[in-house]
Amino acid sequence: MIFIVVKFTIRPELSDEWLTRVDDFTQATRAEPGNIFFEWNRSVEQPNTYVVVEAFQDGAAGDHVNSAHFKEFVEWAPDYVATTPDIISLSEVPGDGWTKMGEISPR
Repeated sequence: MIFIVVKFTIRPELSDEWLTRVDDFTQATRAEPGNIFFEWNRSVEQPNTYVVVEAFQDGAAGDHVNSAHFKEFVEWAPDYVATTPDIISLSEVPGDGWTKMGEISPR
């Protein structure tokens, strides 16, 4: 599995519309062959910061960055970001998705 986390700091005046703006990109990415998950999260402490957590089957991430919807995203995203996004990308992570946390379970 390829595991990627990207942190986007969005311009304050555009922050509230970010999730709407990325919706087509998000849906297209989730529909890609090899996509395991693609999930956006908004920071509680820094409301202009969004983090996307994504995973692909081996090799599928290469197809993702070559897709038309990724190229379109890269074209318009610079108008929304306040800083260059930070990324962590790990190839060959064992597993094929989320596993359960051992320390916490519902009572």
